[in-house]
Amino acid sequence: MPAKLKTILIVLVAIFLTYAVVRDPERAAAVVKSIWDLLYNTLEGFGRFFATLAS
Repeated sequence: MPAKLKTILIVLVAIFLTYAVVRDPERAAAVVKSIWDLLYNTLEGFGRFFATLAS
């Protein structure tokens, strides 16, 4: 991907995220919490999997 296109996409995503937070902060916080919970649970699952392999 060309560097200029990548920069434009990053700027557009940043503008959209800023708009989403300003427009509805509670919903934006709920989305961030959901993403965090998904990542945490995924990593916790990997940890449990490797812990059972090690024992």
